[in-house]
Amino acid sequence: MGKKTEPKKGRYAYQGIERIMHEKARLSILTSLLTRPTGLRFSELKQLCSLTDGNLSRHLNVLEEEGLIEVEKSFNGKRPQTQCHLTDTGRERFLAYLQELEQVIRDAAAASKTQAPRKTKLATAT
Repeated sequence: MGKKTEPKKGRYAYQGIERIMHEKARLSILTSLLTRPTGLRFSELKQLCSLTDGNLSRHLNVLEEEGLIEVEKSFNGKRPQTQCHLTDTGRERFLAYLQELEQVIRDAAAASKTQAPRKTKLATAT
């Protein structure tokens, strides 16, 4: 009989999955900003992420407090302008987060190939 290998402790703990980034709206915001190194205006982010003004503002505050993004407010004439961009730290942390997500995908794909699908009973109409 072959020797059974013990799984590494915490192998699937995924310590690099940061809760601050894992929320759907924040993931959208960070991804949008990653694609635009010069940043995006509030209105552009709102449209790209399909968020309301209030919802976007709240998520931007959380990300700014965490040091992941910078929010710059200025005026164009009398109109307020808000420009957002990733900080260097934010870029590094988000890229590390994405690498961890890629590991999750690799692990799930490998597990799906090694395990037989479970048989389920189909519901029958009566």
